[in-house]
Amino acid sequence: MKGADTVGWDTRGYDEGKKINGRKRFVVTDTLGLLVCVWVLAASWQDRDGAKGALLAAYAGTPIRFVFADQGFAGRLVGWCRDVLRTHLEIVRKPVDQEGFVVHPRRWVVERTLAWLTSYRRLARDYERDPAVSEALIWWAAINQMIRRLTRGGPARRQQRRTFNQPD
Repeated sequence: MKGADTVGWDTRGYDEGKKINGRKRFVVTDTLGLLVCVWVLAASWQDRDGAKGALLAAYAGTPIRFVFADQGFAGRLVGWCRDVLRTHLEIVRKPVDQEGFVVHPRRWVVERTLAWLTSYRRLARDYERDPAVSEALIWWAAINQMIRRLTRGGPARRQQRRTFNQPD
């Protein structure tokens, strides 16, 4: 996530792969896209190292036994999850013959959650000085999403528009 000028240099970094100066948001979600854990770090952190902290925090709250991740988390993290957390980490790889955009199995759940979070204007860019405040705002947005789902109750319906020439 790009960091605004208000983000201090001590908590921001540069991600060479994505060419972004700011912070990374590590999120763990369930299969419904509900937030289980969030961890905000400088963008200079390696994905596998940041994932360790997020997975440890998620495991402390609820022992997760099966995790899907993208190719950026491959390598020693798979063995670390197996040995330390007793969790199976499955890497969802891109098909070799893929051309253009393709939805990958299970990975879209996290991508969808991140898209829901960035729909909140305050989370479209990182403005906060303290990463803990960024994490709190992400939790607030996730809670707001959950409340909206609970209060809706049934399927979403559009209200019909009334025109002036319709009889009552």
